[in-house]
Amino acid sequence: MSTTGAHRAAPGREVRGWWWWERRRGAVLDVTLGLLSAAECAAEGPGFADAAGLPVPVGVLFGLVAGAVLVVRRRWPVLVVLVSVAITPAEMGYLMSFVGLYTLAACEVPRRIIGALAGMSFVAFFLVTFLRVRQDVASADLDPWPWYVPVMALLVSLGLNAPPLLSGLYIGARRRLLDSLRERADSLEQELSLLADRAEQRARMARQEERTRIAREMHDVVAHRVSLMVVHAAALQAVALKDPQKAARNAALVGDMGRQALTELREMLGVLRTAEPEPGAGPAGPGLRASAPAGGPPPGAGGAAAAGAPGAAGPGPVVAVAAGRAVTTPTPIDTAEDGPCLDELPDLVEQSRQAGMAVELRVSGAVRPYAPAVERTAYRVVQEALTNVHKHAAGAAVVVRLAHREAEVAMQVQNGPSDGAAADAGLPSGGNGLLGMRERVTGLGGVFVSGPTDEGGFRVSAVLPVGS
Repeated sequence: MSTTGAHRAAPGREVRGWWWWERRRGAVLDVTLGLLSAAECAAEGPGFADAAGLPVPVGVLFGLVAGAVLVVRRRWPVLVVLVSVAITPAEMGYLMSFVGLYTLAACEVPRRIIGALAGMSFVAFFLVTFLRVRQDVASADLDPWPWYVPVMALLVSLGLNAPPLLSGLYIGARRRLLDSLRERADSLEQELSLLADRAEQRARMARQEERTRIAREMHDVVAHRVSLMVVHAAALQAVALKDPQKAARNAALVGDMGRQALTELREMLGVLRTAEPEPGAGPAGPGLRASAPAGGPPPGAGGAAAAGAPGAAGPGPVVAVAAGRAVTTPTPIDTAEDGPCLDELPDLVEQSRQAGMAVELRVSGAVRPYAPAVERTAYRVVQEALTNVHKHAAGAAVVVRLAHREAEVAMQVQNGPSDGAAADAGLPSGGNGLLGMRERVTGLGGVFVSGPTDEGGFRVSAVLPVGS
């Protein structure tokens, strides 16, 4: 038989056999109520036996058995109410009727069953009270008001049925509300835990992307100038004794490039230091909150956030708090204002010329300013392409093309075959230059193509959308 009671079993626990109590105090309470009900019915048993013409021990035994039914009120509240209704004509079981109605109204029983049983109990008490009051009035030879007997029967029936019924309905509704709130709290806790896990995953992804971006920035800043320094140092070694004046010029160029590289490194490291979160700064409220400057890339964004829009982020890190855990995503290491722009492209080409490279710059279209991310990316593409020529095609002629179009800006760096007579600078290569250029360009929604030419040289081409 399925369990139906005022108290539902806790989640994950089954009610087995006859032992349906979830707590020991519940069992103690029900057994105590059963003993009190049995004692009450046993005390009322002699009156029932005398009215029914039965031996007194039979009436007492009947009362004991009927009253003890209250012990199973949690398991079978319908049975308890039916028994109380059945013994109402015997004028016993008032405690069982009161507790049974309360338990029935508070448990998970359909409302139509509760209404039917409560109506049966009311009718039983009304009839018994009506007959008893009418007998008392007749035996006392009184002539009361005509409606006295039915009104008294109605008041007594309401007094015995309404309080336990209303109390049970209130407690049942309150218990269901608390269960609903508890389930919602558990669901919210699970959602917060999932959000915290996702925030941690996004933070890990953002940290990985930031490490990749830092490596790319360091490569762009250092590789080009160090490559030129190595080329000039080799030229300085070759002409030191033959042409002291040229050697002095090369030495001055090496010094200038070294100072420029150190300046850029200091700026980058300075941004890294100032990007740390301020002491005591953090979200002040529970739940899940994220603070990021307006226009900053969302955590876990793809290459567009890493390569094309670092300048849109502010100096502070993104902080998320979920389920009691704080997750901080890294902040972009530089800003658009500090990055190079296309106006500096002639200086970049001139530096390669001073290193002995035959490089030509061709610009077509109407020159106009672009977004900082677009200008920095275009500059870095040309810079890295020239660096690769210094590394892998010493002495080759280079043509740098920059085309300003209506909705895009295109750049191309093409070198011819390497001059076999040129000395190899012996520069190491990690193979990250082309990968970094591709990440930057595709991050802005552009197109990047690189590969050897039919003449034996190498070509790097990129097209960047500039928007409206």
